[in-house]
Amino acid sequence: MDQQHTNPWEWQSEFGYSQAIEISDSDRVLYCAGQTSMDAEGNPVHPDDMRAQTVKVLENMETVLTDAGFDFEDVVQIDCYTTDVDRLFENWDLIAECFEKPSCTLLGVDRLAFPELLVEIKPTAVK
Repeated sequence: MDQQHTNPWEWQSEFGYSQAIEISDSDRVLYCAGQTSMDAEGNPVHPDDMRAQTVKVLENMETVLTDAGFDFEDVVQIDCYTTDVDRLFENWDLIAECFEKPSCTLLGVDRLAFPELLVEIKPTAVK
């Protein structure tokens, strides 16, 4: 798979994402559901702790990706939803460490599926 990143400006590099990514020579695309801070039994964990929830989101995402034969390096797009954009930005280092500048959308929302959830990230991966 070949990736061509398009970044007509420099500011997005500070946040660790790309404005656009063109994929060529790929064989597989994985569209994932949004991942949240849920345990293996489907219970929300780490209420009111954005950092711990973000870690759990990334752990759950890694589990889904790995189970499908992908990894973080294959993620080209993330859609992030949060009930508190400022608190998520305070913990953005966790997200930036996992990915190689995916294209990204970040939305502030009133609530997620369960009221305890603060962040949800939906990845798309390509191999």
